[in-house]
Amino acid sequence: MLDPKLIRNDIDNIAAQLKKRGFILDTAKFNALEEQRKTLQVKMQELQNERNVKSKEVGHAKAKGQDVQPVLKSLKELSDSLKLVEDDFARVQQEMDQWLASIPNLTHESVPQGKSEDDNQLIRSWGEPKKFSFQPKDHVELGAPNGWIDFETAAKISGARFVVLRGALAKLHRALGQFMLDLHTQEHGYQEISVPYIVSAESLFGTSQLPKFKEDLFAVSGENERYLISTSEIPVTNTVSDSILNADQLPMKYVCYSACFRSEAGSYGKDMRGMLRQHQFEKVELVHIVKPENSYQALEELTSHAEKVLQRLELPYRVMALCTADIGFSAAKTYDLEVWLPGQQRYREISSCSNTESFQARRMKARWRDENGKIELVHTLNGSGLAIGRTLIAVVENYQDELGRIHIPKALQPYMNGLEVIE
Repeated sequence: MLDPKLIRNDIDNIAAQLKKRGFILDTAKFNALEEQRKTLQVKMQELQNERNVKSKEVGHAKAKGQDVQPVLKSLKELSDSLKLVEDDFARVQQEMDQWLASIPNLTHESVPQGKSEDDNQLIRSWGEPKKFSFQPKDHVELGAPNGWIDFETAAKISGARFVVLRGALAKLHRALGQFMLDLHTQEHGYQEISVPYIVSAESLFGTSQLPKFKEDLFAVSGENERYLISTSEIPVTNTVSDSILNADQLPMKYVCYSACFRSEAGSYGKDMRGMLRQHQFEKVELVHIVKPENSYQALEELTSHAEKVLQRLELPYRVMALCTADIGFSAAKTYDLEVWLPGQQRYREISSCSNTESFQARRMKARWRDENGKIELVHTLNGSGLAIGRTLIAVVENYQDELGRIHIPKALQPYMNGLEVIE
């Protein structure tokens, strides 16, 4: 959430910055709500002062033995009037908060301007796409005939956009997750964390999934409003909600393996083939909680850690800086990692690494106390390190041979009991 003071003091500049990312700020609505808020606040203060004066008059009248009923009647009328004004103030403040919650983050000055994903900027690439002596197959053609990848059974059990993995491919899927966790904890300095898969609406608001992305979530039936997580970024980042951290606790670097659940509302017909867009998938998530002055250095570091997974697996990829039209709601700056998929003959997103600056922290009330005792908001960052299902697709397609066998990357062979080829 943006700082309301920032909007009050510089609304035209804020509107101009938001326009770059295609968001039109309703300045008229803000000004109207702000005027109502100020008027009611002044009226509330006046009535509170009058009530205080009347309360003292009651005490004086009692001390003098005078009839206090007229003063009590007047005090009651003041209290009733104050309650009405307080209710109106709360209603306007709630409307203001809802309006503020609909506004995306401001983008960093280094974010390229654009009108669509076609304007995303190539930052760097690594590795060269392999030239096959045969027509490479996609992961469905490679896995489905052998029963390694089974969509029919998954559909029977759960419906569309689920998958059953079997045998060595199921083991390869598990090996990828363990490999990523080991790399990030042993070489990149992350603390592993395990979190709940069900979260409250408050937690989802804190990391900006609610209210904007409610349709993409799976709600859990029950008395309380709770949801399955769409990413472990939600519970991991919320571990510091409603907190004041000490300077020596920062930076925090967490890595989390979890299942993720997404309804994919509005994506009908998009990436329907295979495992690219599933209702349930596994992911290794990286989360940083840092001091504000260090957050852009942390973004580069986090992105490099996600890249290292692809480098160890020897998978060609590229790093793209998302433009103003393609960047996520809460992000100030985002790098997407796109891995080469021979079966599609194109690069596809496999990780998104973002700095949200203080946008999530303001919603979560996540703060830190500096060496001088000053309290301010932390900065939060997150990124996939990596999405396991898509990494599995990339390994299967890049390591296939003309006989339809899958060769195991050297980095994964220790996790596969030395297996080198899936026959």
